[in-house]
Amino acid sequence: MLIRLNVNGEWREADVWPGSSLLSVLRDDLGLWGTKNACEQGECGSCSAWLDGELVASCLVLAAQADGRRVETIESLGREGELHPVQEAFLDAGAVQCGFCTPGFEVAVTDLLRHDPHPSDETIREALAGNLCRCTGYQKIVDAVHLAADRMSEAPR
Repeated sequence: MLIRLNVNGEWREADVWPGSSLLSVLRDDLGLWGTKNACEQGECGSCSAWLDGELVASCLVLAAQADGRRVETIESLGREGELHPVQEAFLDAGAVQCGFCTPGFEVAVTDLLRHDPHPSDETIREALAGNLCRCTGYQKIVDAVHLAADRMSEAPR
């Protein structure tokens, strides 16, 4: 089946099996490898993306459900040669270890900061409860969220 979706501001088409997930379309058909494939059960957050502005586990969304809709991935953050403040904060706070889970965390953190520009530690931990990291103790990730929040509130609008 042919689907057409707006991915990171660009209309794209893919000929997919009706049972394909949005995650497989992003990675296998559109070459957007920043969205990671880990659990395929919506438990780890590695495949986090936005569907019409709503944070989703792309492994649980059928590709057909995204037909005609807007999808944003980790590749939508930042610009050529310039990191998004959340990405910079992850680097500066030492929140990146092996890096596999990092794109999913950065998407989830960006989503959190869009809704709550200065979240508490409790709010951060709750918002990121669906994202798993096997390398860190999570404190540096929480630190990165606060750093990004501070930087984003100081940025000129």
